[in-house]
Amino acid sequence: MAKYYVALAHERFQPNDLLKQAGEADLAGFDGVCCSDHLAPWWTEQTAPTSSGNAWVWLGAAARETRRADIGSAVTAIVHRYNPVVVAQQAATLEALAPGRAFLGVGSGEAMNEVPAGMDWPSPAEQLARTEEALIVITRLLRGETVDFDGRYFKAKGAVLHSLPRRRVPVYLSAFHEGAAELAGRYADGVWTLGDPQKAPKVIAAYRDACEQARREPGEIILQGVFSVADSDDEALEQAREWKGTMVDEHYTDPVVDPAEIYRQGEDQVSESKFTKQIIASSDPGQHVERIKLLQKLGATTMVLMNVSGGDPHAAIRVYGESVLPELR
Repeated sequence: MAKYYVALAHERFQPNDLLKQAGEADLAGFDGVCCSDHLAPWWTEQTAPTSSGNAWVWLGAAARETRRADIGSAVTAIVHRYNPVVVAQQAATLEALAPGRAFLGVGSGEAMNEVPAGMDWPSPAEQLARTEEALIVITRLLRGETVDFDGRYFKAKGAVLHSLPRRRVPVYLSAFHEGAAELAGRYADGVWTLGDPQKAPKVIAAYRDACEQARREPGEIILQGVFSVADSDDEALEQAREWKGTMVDEHYTDPVVDPAEIYRQGEDQVSESKFTKQIIASSDPGQHVERIKLLQKLGATTMVLMNVSGGDPHAAIRVYGESVLPELR
């Protein structure tokens, strides 16, 4: 049986409101609660409300706000803004605060979050190489090793986690293409990708092939979707419109930094037809159930459902708890 996580958006909602959403999601029956890890939003205040809470400070608080749901990042970039030794320490600490529930989602991130921290945004090949080095350091530390590492981009000298939890925190790697999926197969405990019927099968196949070549059992297949609930279908779609910028591939690979430009390109490049196909926006819980089931058929063991219901995210969580999750199960 698949698990159902809710993803909460630091780009859109203030940290205290997100804590309330986390507690509500836990009570509603979501199997996991995770959050985006951003320095910048995908739009400016002129478009929609913006926020930029720190994911790891928030996750510590959310560990105490929830009781049963898994909890982790969705996802933390490991190419520059965070040192991989620190990321491993953060994940281990989260497990200490929420025993048996912590996980770590990682990826290569976006220029909008790394360039302001002083990085010259690298080519996709370098992004992948940085991700691999960081992933090696993180997974070794979480296994309890003392790590000496002399990479091209990251180094560690006798690094060790002195607060190492009994349970090893699982690490899931975000992958939008086959190269990252192969890294997930070699080093991670699962692959995390978008629930895109055209792209997801290739990513999943590459992940499973890499697991086989590395003589590892495949782990979690995590597919992420976006949902919006409102009193009417039009309202559900309209209140999520600012998220179009997340659907432009170049925003993950190219040095695009300005949130205003990201929003404009989303408006220009993402048609209404594409937007409605990529997002689950409806006033009818049955439509949400149907769309999630279709995505799940792509092979998901875990569905991550991002709540972008800007009008009333709390009501949306309540609808999922009362009418969507029970039907999915």
